[in-house]
Amino acid sequence: MSRVSAAAFAVPGNLSLPTGGYHYDRCLLDGLRAEGRDVSHIALPASFPFPGPADMGQAVAQLSDIPESRVLLIDGLAFGALDTRALDRIAAPIVALVHHPLAHESGMAESEARRLHALERDNLQRAAHVLVPSGYIKQVLVDEYAVEAERMTVIRPGRPEVRVAQAEAAPEGPPLILSVGLLHPRKGHDVLISALGRIADLDWRAVIVGSPWEEAYDTKLTALISELGSQDRVRLAGRVDQAELDTLYADAHLFALATRFEGYGIVFDEALMRGLPIVSTKAGAVPGTVPDDAGLLVAPDDPAAFAEALRTLLQDRDRHAACSAAARRAGATLPSWTDAAETVGAILDRVAGAQVS
Repeated sequence: MSRVSAAAFAVPGNLSLPTGGYHYDRCLLDGLRAEGRDVSHIALPASFPFPGPADMGQAVAQLSDIPESRVLLIDGLAFGALDTRALDRIAAPIVALVHHPLAHESGMAESEARRLHALERDNLQRAAHVLVPSGYIKQVLVDEYAVEAERMTVIRPGRPEVRVAQAEAAPEGPPLILSVGLLHPRKGHDVLISALGRIADLDWRAVIVGSPWEEAYDTKLTALISELGSQDRVRLAGRVDQAELDTLYADAHLFALATRFEGYGIVFDEALMRGLPIVSTKAGAVPGTVPDDAGLLVAPDDPAAFAEALRTLLQDRDRHAACSAAARRAGATLPSWTDAAETVGAILDRVAGAQVS
């Protein structure tokens, strides 16, 4: 019988935060434990990826306490920002989980992006193995971070546990355009709002669900909605509970996210499973996540093109029906978190075996 390795999973901040990355980490941790694995959770300081000296020191101490007998899985939000010299003092073999490179975050000063790129590139050379959520991120790490392809494995997120309700009748009122994503510049909600302003002649309503990133950005989005005269048709819902989100998905006519970059995008899987046509962009991993026949993808940062895609799916019933059927088919074939945990577990065992051999 093969050896089942013990592990530790280090994640900065509150593991219950409602973002795609934290959802991924929670489900992976739960899946590994459901396999009967001994996996401890290490809560690193929430200030990563921009820790001060005290938080950096605390994180290094926490990671250095992990014994050589445990494989140390570190979320990329922390791994890419750790002091490289400190990594050399950690006894446990390291597996890095990179949702997307830190330097690819939107709105970052160029000098800071260069610093994080160099730091993460050096840190990735210290990892025994690297997990990524998509083939796109794997290729980015090969091309821009000199990580060998054979040292990486794509672990696609497991299919969401969603309540897929079949509506007994069409929802009342104008067609609902639903967007779900953190209220952050990277998610392109400003582009979506601008695009909606270009199709004001059509009948629709829109709801944008997402936890606030910072108050100033929420205020900017609210101001843009008012500037375009869309305040009676576009609602920034903030964070909602699962019951309300299920209702919104059930009522939605289509799903729209004008993202500027995605390492994967779990919300697309949620939309696919519910049979929603998708309007999004060709940014990052989106083309590899959203099937060609399940929606319309346009260039990022192009409100006019995004508006035309929305217009097409609002007006062309046959196109909408075809995309909806394709989305439902794709959603039905998504892998599970059990599949993801089994693959990661095998990697942890292999890394642990290499460490003791």
